[in-house]
Amino acid sequence: MRNSAKIPALFLLALAACGGAAEPSARRPEAAPVVAALASPSGPGSEELRAGRLEQARSRYESVLAQDPERLSALNDLAVSYALEDRRDAARSLLDEVVAHGTSRDQVLALVNLGELYALDGYLTAAQAHLETARSIDPLRAEPVYALALLADARGDGAGAAALAREALRLDESGGARARLAYLRGEERTHLEALLAEARGDREAALARWRELRAGGYPVLAAAAQRHLDQP
Repeated sequence: MRNSAKIPALFLLALAACGGAAEPSARRPEAAPVVAALASPSGPGSEELRAGRLEQARSRYESVLAQDPERLSALNDLAVSYALEDRRDAARSLLDEVVAHGTSRDQVLALVNLGELYALDGYLTAAQAHLETARSIDPLRAEPVYALALLADARGDGAGAAALAREALRLDESGGARARLAYLRGEERTHLEALLAEARGDREAALARWRELRAGGYPVLAAAAQRHLDQP
């Protein structure tokens, strides 16, 4: 149910206009990005975002918000566009607004994205808390479960990750949740593909993805990949 408090249009557009500076690109050794989620994967701005035309995507989202400041799906996806440019403080501000004022569906996706930002910054306990909260709001949504599977695997809980991956696939038989996923880093897609290939029993495809992930730029994810490659 939507929070009855209105979000001032000028406030949202001021946040959007500021955008925030890109944060330093140095990676914390504890960083283990998982996955983000779009609220409107086929709505205005989504095509531009997936193509990497982030300025055009932001323009589309801002246009939607100017017409309807309470359309929080656009605010969520605008936050993802900022996160893709490492404007993480701006992204968090927007996502906090979605959590504060959105419907349960809005909140689930915003919490997944906040969890992603914490994981990207190396704060894995905080990431876990946000993702578990998202899952508790709606246990039938697969997006938090995909993210939790990736996080469990990154933290060395192989059995837990495998169980969560199977649960995510069960919840997402149509593939609709996977269509909403967005990847702030290329390693995220590789990690998810590897984990899901294992869950489906496709060891050959999984091994190829684990080798690719091992060569990536995140030590925590590379170590996770090596654990899988070391399995008999």
